[in-house]
Amino acid sequence: MPYRHIDDPATLRRLLDAVLLLEADLSLPVLLRHFVEEACSMTNARYGALGVLNDNRTALSEFITVGITEEQERAIAHRPTGLGVLGLLITDPKPLRIADISTHPHSAGFPEGHPHMSSFLGVPVVARDEVYGNLYLTEKVGCSEFTKDDENLVLAFAHAAGVVIASARLHLRVQEVALLEDRDRIARDLHDAVIQRLFAVGLSLQSLARPPLASETVERLGQAIADIDETIRQIRSSIFELAAESGRRSLRASVLALVRELRAVVGFDPSVTFEGPVDTEIPSDMAAHVLFTVRESLTNIGRHARATRASVKLSVAEDTCTLVVTDDGRGITGSSRRTSGGGLGMQNIRRRAERLGGDLVVSSPGGKGTTLTWRVPLPP
Repeated sequence: MPYRHIDDPATLRRLLDAVLLLEADLSLPVLLRHFVEEACSMTNARYGALGVLNDNRTALSEFITVGITEEQERAIAHRPTGLGVLGLLITDPKPLRIADISTHPHSAGFPEGHPHMSSFLGVPVVARDEVYGNLYLTEKVGCSEFTKDDENLVLAFAHAAGVVIASARLHLRVQEVALLEDRDRIARDLHDAVIQRLFAVGLSLQSLARPPLASETVERLGQAIADIDETIRQIRSSIFELAAESGRRSLRASVLALVRELRAVVGFDPSVTFEGPVDTEIPSDMAAHVLFTVRESLTNIGRHARATRASVKLSVAEDTCTLVVTDDGRGITGSSRRTSGGGLGMQNIRRRAERLGGDLVVSSPGGKGTTLTWRVPLPP
């Protein structure tokens, strides 16, 4: 640890006082600025800065400065981005002491309006063997260059800064994961509970909206069914928005998006249900086959089945991925292209299942309606 090389008790006490601010409820920029100010004060540096690396660790995303007035900062053409000597510290994160920065072979010069700086001390900001940025000091007052003791002291401050940045990023990631999980949970609840219940209510009302009911009653039931359909569409829109905001596309979201896309082909909204951990257990290569099967099945229904209802069910259970697509159309006898062996699309679906060690079963009990069951084993 850097502080082990600091022998002066007064310096150690002051360093400890500064680092104890880690326990204070201060924002990240305020805490980092405090470390830079203390490092400048304890090494007699006129200027100090802390550059935080971007996520790719290729350039600086933040640059906190100390010692430069607001007027001086406004006069500088542009802020450092990680070129020259600063870039060297990014590509080779090791302490660097230079008597005159302008003579260093990696020096890129200063932008227009930048104060003159000669002596330089830069150290990496590290925590848990991970580099998060660099701490820079320049213009040591009363001395031509920074000393080894200065380097050890600044390394201690840099280590504290690294712990702060690492903790802040970890906290941010935890918050993001929690937010994504909340959005996914809400989307699942909306789909698995609310939409399916509304869909069931709509089907029940459809079965009632027939003679010998009075025409006025049939009309009111028809309006209620239309209102339920519109509510389902609005909820599905909310689900897609939640999936888009989460910044990722799960298999659930992909299936829902595909079914929504194919509504114009099918002529109505098929119901969609999921059972089991489909997002975590179905690998990406298998997911591509699932989506192809959903697309081909619904396209067939829209083109040939003359159906009024259809459903898609994707489940994971007992190490098996099962996709079941059903409709209430005219059955496989009504169109040779929809038979178990006919049609290029159906043949492709069957071949995909067989390549994954599974199978495809297409049935049409009583010649009315069709059930397609695509089943493949999950990888061990």
